[in-house]
Amino acid sequence: MSSLTNPKTSEPLAWDQLLKSGCRIFVGSHAAVPDALMADLIANSRGLNDIEVTQVFTLSDNVWAERKHAELFTINALYIGGTAVRNAVAEGRADYTPTFLSEVPKLFSDHVLPLDAALIMVSPPDELGYCSLGVSVDVVSSAVKHATTVIAQINPSMPRTCGHTFIHRDQIHAWMTEDAPIPESPPPDMDQAVEQIGQYVSLLVENGATLQIGMGKIHDAVLRYLGNHKDLGVHSEMISDGIARLMKGGVINNRKKTFHKGKTITAYCMGSRELYDFVDGNPHVELYPAEHVSSPVKIARNDKMVAINSAIEVDLTGQVVSDSIGRLLYSGIGGQVDFIRGAALSKGGKPIIALPSTARDKDGKLVSRIVASLTPGSGVVTSRAHVHYVVTEYGIASLRGKSVRERTLEMIRIAHPEFRRELLERVREFYWVPEYQEQAPTTVPELGPVDQKQYTFDGMRYTLRPLRPSDERRLQEFFYTHNKETLMMRYNHHVTQMSREKSCSLVSVDQGRDLALCFTDFDGESEVIQGVGRYYYYPADNSCEVAFVIKESRRGKGIATTLLKEMEKVARARGIAKMFACVRRDNKPMLKIFEANDFTTRPGDSMDELYLELTLSGSKD
Repeated sequence: MSSLTNPKTSEPLAWDQLLKSGCRIFVGSHAAVPDALMADLIANSRGLNDIEVTQVFTLSDNVWAERKHAELFTINALYIGGTAVRNAVAEGRADYTPTFLSEVPKLFSDHVLPLDAALIMVSPPDELGYCSLGVSVDVVSSAVKHATTVIAQINPSMPRTCGHTFIHRDQIHAWMTEDAPIPESPPPDMDQAVEQIGQYVSLLVENGATLQIGMGKIHDAVLRYLGNHKDLGVHSEMISDGIARLMKGGVINNRKKTFHKGKTITAYCMGSRELYDFVDGNPHVELYPAEHVSSPVKIARNDKMVAINSAIEVDLTGQVVSDSIGRLLYSGIGGQVDFIRGAALSKGGKPIIALPSTARDKDGKLVSRIVASLTPGSGVVTSRAHVHYVVTEYGIASLRGKSVRERTLEMIRIAHPEFRRELLERVREFYWVPEYQEQAPTTVPELGPVDQKQYTFDGMRYTLRPLRPSDERRLQEFFYTHNKETLMMRYNHHVTQMSREKSCSLVSVDQGRDLALCFTDFDGESEVIQGVGRYYYYPADNSCEVAFVIKESRRGKGIATTLLKEMEKVARARGIAKMFACVRRDNKPMLKIFEANDFTTRPGDSMDELYLELTLSGSKD
């Protein structure tokens, strides 16, 4: 006999008094899965068949999705999670319904998926009769409002969370008490690639930003690298232990938020017992329904909204696959598009997709997750127009406002080096890049683990980084800012044109042999080149020839000297024996910079030039 009772009369109830064959039920989500209720239903299901279970992600064994219960239950997964559900979908015993998390509540309220019952897990009622939905409000709140019958597992271990989390005992038609630990999500194992992704993503997060972050090891890695940030906020469909740690450390204080100021806003929590204890009665963390938290319009009310989501595969134009592996349905859409769009609409917002550059296929072979063409059968969850940044362990690809050609080159740059040449050859066949684009993007590891450095000159912040093939147009723009004197000093003759092909040759550099660095800053959201330095390597005598040019308006601030010093560091690290330059005699500022950095001077081959040289002794520094 079931242990269900009527909350008003305490009379025992049987499942066939609450459900009938062919009905549709909702099962509580994430870490608030009413496993005891489902076990009781399975044990006392006599006379019931073909009950449709509608669910999103559930941190559970999902025993009701196993083949042995196929006559009792059919599954309609709005998000595929867990081995049992994934297997059921793959075998055709369960359905997958793609939908945005923010729109799931309307499926219930509009009777697209009318609910006969909602099976949920809640805290015990307080002295006023209110139970808390605890660690999962998301779509549970809508299910409770619109289901004909509400059946609850009263769990004394469920935290009482703040926000829109409460349901009165009068709204519950049947309940049972079962004390059970809230399911925990163990911390994922980190590897070097994931750590590097976390470091890159952290570079995109400004002080005062508001974060949305998902589940998994990439998101945990990002949070680890935000420890030195200030005044961060949270508006996220979920929070994890990493969020709690940053709140305890004062990094997340929500002071700079422009929507729900002072509060961490989420729809559900999933992590360790420590996290569940942290949110229990915590007035600084508020849980709201998914239609509120995941509404793109409401998300966009947060300035500097940073949405960080992951993917299974991304093509070179920025199309994002995140719910399937080819034709194999794997997970779901969830809140990815909601938050990507909300962040894009936010003032200063940044929509980010982060993923490792490679994976192993079923045969153990290394494959690229950055692809020229999506795997047949793959579904595009986030369109190429939605994403501003894609991050792998090899860098950050900036896609906003980029042409297909520029996107392609940015994406190849962050692909695994083993696949870059192949990807370039593929897109040349499509004419996405011109026939003269022959050099695949390369990096300068000597600049440090993130392939770039930050500097401040005269109160302005600059980024030092390698020139990239996607900088073709930026370099053209940089060239056409020069006056005639600068062009004469740099090229020693009157250059009047920087063609697309010429610009391409200057930015498509084998950075492992030669070197091409630039200083950039931003004009609004547009990155602008302010200085370029490069050297050309000569293997015959293990030397390199140095040249650089700075925009006229940015001279005298230290940019040229810093470029020269950084190039010297790279040359020393590579064991180059000497650096040299040929400079016009009348280029006094340039000569002064070289001489101040210990270059010796002698007459050049031309009467108009001087030859400058710095001996590096071929030793690594």
